[in-house]
Amino acid sequence: MQLSRDDLKEAYRRMRTIRAFEERVKIAFESGQIPGFVHLYVGQEAAAVGVCLHLSDADAIGSTHRGHGHCIAKGCDIAGMMLEIFGRQGGLCGGKGGSMHIADLAKGMLGANAIVGGNPPLVIGAALTAKTKRTGAVAVSFLGDGASNQGTTFEAMNMAVVLKLPVVFVIENNGYGEGTGVSYAVGAHDIAARAAAFGMPAHKVDGTDLFAVHEAAGDAVRAAREGRGPSTLELHCPRFHGHFLGDPQAYRSAEELQTVRQHDPLSLFRIKVTESRLLDSHQLDAIDAEIEAMIDRAAAAAASAPFPSPSDLIKDVYVSY
Repeated sequence: MQLSRDDLKEAYRRMRTIRAFEERVKIAFESGQIPGFVHLYVGQEAAAVGVCLHLSDADAIGSTHRGHGHCIAKGCDIAGMMLEIFGRQGGLCGGKGGSMHIADLAKGMLGANAIVGGNPPLVIGAALTAKTKRTGAVAVSFLGDGASNQGTTFEAMNMAVVLKLPVVFVIENNGYGEGTGVSYAVGAHDIAARAAAFGMPAHKVDGTDLFAVHEAAGDAVRAAREGRGPSTLELHCPRFHGHFLGDPQAYRSAEELQTVRQHDPLSLFRIKVTESRLLDSHQLDAIDAEIEAMIDRAAAAAASAPFPSPSDLIKDVYVSY
């Protein structure tokens, strides 16, 4: 599936924004500016971007506790995200949700979800709505290898097949459910094959390769839009950091971490597009500078913004229809 030069720039811009955003969040968290827990998406940028390039604001996605990358790939406002993670007024959820609960319904972002396996049933609802109303929209469930073992995921997959819903399950297999290896925790030893057993197409893809993800996701999204039902993509995309910031990662060897970082999706993308002369390094460097400046502004604004007031605690708790 050919990407134009403008598409390539947009893909790199989104991946680079995720990387710069996460690196800045790491600094802010380690300096005590961010409360709670933070789970970084570094190393997995090509997965979210490769999928979301096929989606519009009318399409819905459900995310995980490691949701910053999905939010950015789907088009959520960077300044609003930073305010939310800092727990400040003006955040996408009023500064009351934090890192693991960012949502923006206007962008089709149903929310990050701290419950492992929590989003597949929500995505099924969005897909059923799209099918019932014949909107042509697609719903995507991002989940990890750990969530692939949850009953909520199994039930959602079965319902998607039975009702022939426009859903794509994107399983980001980073090798670990928190600190437990896939080889131990997944009895089937093949997550894609297990998804296929529900009666849908399921494919394994290199999640560090933007082009491979984009092509596979394009096929899956197109099938969903055309009424051919759900699909599953298992993307192999190891994370660079621990399960959460502060995780000592005693379950990973130094050699493994070094190998993982050699498969940096941003570096791989740069090599491919510059060697094929689709883009040159100066164009990519210009995007880097643009993104760094934007992240600088967002972080500075978030650090100086006021916290929510006590009266904000009872706002937005219930919706009246």
